[in-house]
Amino acid sequence: MKTIFHLAFPITDVAQAKAYYVDGLGCIPGRENRHALILNLYGHQLVAHTTKEPLEPQRGIYPRHFGLVFTEEKDWEELLDRALRRQLLFREEAKERFVGSPLEHKTFFLEDPFYNLMEFKFYRDSEAIFGSPEFGLIGERGL
Repeated sequence: MKTIFHLAFPITDVAQAKAYYVDGLGCIPGRENRHALILNLYGHQLVAHTTKEPLEPQRGIYPRHFGLVFTEEKDWEELLDRALRRQLLFREEAKERFVGSPLEHKTFFLEDPFYNLMEFKFYRDSEAIFGSPEFGLIGERGL
């Protein structure tokens, strides 16, 4: 049996979330009611739950965001192209990090209408996905 990832996150409007995640990002919709929506993101379960709490944007991309690490560069590029075509909000444009190092990877960040941040990555060397203990480089902050 394949293990899949589950993530729940806040939204304020189910219809708006469905438009963004299904029409925009390409998720497959699952069960829904007026309080929540289940989404299939590349085989992983996302659950968007409504909240009455005010949602505010983070100042930066850290500490809270979620996303996917693609194992095929073409899949990363296809999602990037889709996000551009659908005019999704990029919190950070596509770029390469740690170029020339064993940790080299491509990344971009999207922000949904509820300020949830998503990062999508592709590593040149799959062993760098979890990194080697001798490297301390993580994110924009580096060491």
